[in-house]
Amino acid sequence: MKEPLFHIIKRTDVVWWKAWLIRAIAILAAFLVAAILTVIMTGLNPFSVFGAMFSGAFGTERRILKLFQGTAILLCIGLAVTPAFRMRFWNIGAEGQVLAGGMAAATVLIFAGDRMPSAFVIILCLAAAVTAGAIWAVIPALFKAKWNTNETLFTLMMNYIAIQIIKYFVLLWSVPKGSGQIGIINGTSQSGWLPKLFGQDYIFNIVIVAILTVLVFVYLRYTKHGYEISVVGESEKTARYIGINVKKVIIRTMILSGAIAGLAGFLLVNGTDHTISADTAGGNGFTAIMVSWLAKFNPLVMFLSSFLIVFLQKGAGQITTDFGLNKSFSDILTGIIIFFIIGCEFFINYRIVFRSSRKEAEKS
Repeated sequence: MKEPLFHIIKRTDVVWWKAWLIRAIAILAAFLVAAILTVIMTGLNPFSVFGAMFSGAFGTERRILKLFQGTAILLCIGLAVTPAFRMRFWNIGAEGQVLAGGMAAATVLIFAGDRMPSAFVIILCLAAAVTAGAIWAVIPALFKAKWNTNETLFTLMMNYIAIQIIKYFVLLWSVPKGSGQIGIINGTSQSGWLPKLFGQDYIFNIVIVAILTVLVFVYLRYTKHGYEISVVGESEKTARYIGINVKKVIIRTMILSGAIAGLAGFLLVNGTDHTISADTAGGNGFTAIMVSWLAKFNPLVMFLSSFLIVFLQKGAGQITTDFGLNKSFSDILTGIIIFFIIGCEFFINYRIVFRSSRKEAEKS
């Protein structure tokens, strides 16, 4: 039989500095390809385009705060899906879980915002959001545990249900009618809004997510529950053999995932937007899947992947504004960079052995 020209072999161990060197080379290659395409397609100086990208993310103090705020929200949603993914439960429903949490927080603000002290309203909103997110996530978990339903499709469909519920209440509670936006607070009251820290908006969100990141890392790495999640993810049969209640782990883990997603909805409603709409999550429920995978389910590394994606999004918007280009072009540049970053993981985890190299290795 004719031997193939090359084989793909999984690497057993890669030194950390080699892995990061491959990633750095991939980023440089991505910017090189993006620069070439910029010249060919627009005739613009690529350094000016990249300069606009950095300006869009770091140009002013306000932009820097918005950058880290966006990173915090995306990271929070990434933290939500990570425990489920480590368990090999493919939770594609973070978008709906965030909306469920945001809707619960918005409801509390609408009916209790001006009737209670602000601190008490914030606590009620947090409890409602976390509970709603957990309920939205545990429904597919129960079906999976009891009847082994397909969690990917189930959680995906739950997103659309949440979106339609939000659209109904936006129509019902919109102020003014037909505006497509809920007026949460009557008058000028800011009861229930997260307070400023150091005189700046969004800092509270960033601090909460930073603390949560450390807690999730410790939970997954050093607790019994985290160990059980990893074992179930490796093999359900092995987990049952050593006495782990797989159904209980699935339900418990999805409650945790949904609760964290609900927390993200709370931060969006009480800390950022102060309203709710079908676009409140902004597609971050799906983007968070990439964030979690890029970081290999490591909560601490997920900060870097979240930061990179939000940076590219902010920078792409600035390119469109400064040069009057179609948004599709900035999306192309963003896609190229992300493609190279994701693609380099292949070379970190696998190596290509050509036919001649293999024969030489066998002779030696």
